[in-house]
Amino acid sequence: MRNLLTPKQVARSLDVSESSIKRWCDKGDIPTQYTAGGHRRITLADLMKFVQESKHILVRPEALGLPPTSGQTARVIDRARDQLTAALLDGNEAVCRQIAVDLFLAEHSLSVICDDVLAAAFRHIGERWSCGEAEVYQERRGCEMTLHLLHDLRSYLPAPADDAPVAIGGAAAGDQYSLGTAMVELVLRDARWNAVSLGDNLPFETLAAAIRDRRPKLFWLSCSYIKDETEFLAGYNRLYDEFGMEVAFVVGGFELTESIRQRMKYSAYCDTMQHLDGFAQTLYTAAEKESRK
Repeated sequence: MRNLLTPKQVARSLDVSESSIKRWCDKGDIPTQYTAGGHRRITLADLMKFVQESKHILVRPEALGLPPTSGQTARVIDRARDQLTAALLDGNEAVCRQIAVDLFLAEHSLSVICDDVLAAAFRHIGERWSCGEAEVYQERRGCEMTLHLLHDLRSYLPAPADDAPVAIGGAAAGDQYSLGTAMVELVLRDARWNAVSLGDNLPFETLAAAIRDRRPKLFWLSCSYIKDETEFLAGYNRLYDEFGMEVAFVVGGFELTESIRQRMKYSAYCDTMQHLDGFAQTLYTAAEKESRK
């Protein structure tokens, strides 16, 4: 996929004249970069934002390397979830990408897309597996495809501001489910955080080292599997005791039962990406106010 687009490519994708694109660039309607030779260049993220906020649609998205049927369609969330479930089971990555791009351009928030489409699709796949209607390989393949999809969606977002608050996180040792922490990274970046997922299967010692090195305002822990409750709680509580007074700890994941949570300290427990989005927005606003003092 092209990272920097020429006015000609953008004009073709929107089915407008190249002179219109240049005029919008010069007016500041579309954020523009310039080459050493003075030629206009547009990032895909800035173009996607322009399309979301304007009356224009991607008539020829294939000019940008996007699925050919993408655009600002009014997909219904339930229908998109069912179609995505079928595409994941079929291994049809192109259709999965098309569905996600359509939803994004139709201005559904990334937290809603993650909760009500992506996560919901995997719940349906899990139900089918338990009934003998799906194979393990289909779920694993679907996870890999969705990681690619999340990476694509991240490329549609503008880069974090230089002074954006830092957020890091991942999944603890033994937890090899990477989708949860990848979704958190995406949602936090959409909420203007400089968020980086450290990945899965991470010992608490290396998570502590990452916090010392990066000095984040927010740390998240995605919990989809806990091998040993006692060991997990001991490691987590050591981490919180060292950093919890300086860093906002956010935890989530279907493995965190009420019994486990009662033995943990944290700033927020988020059982959905939409809850995380709301908490992150509030924290971001508070950090902005603090920086102005």
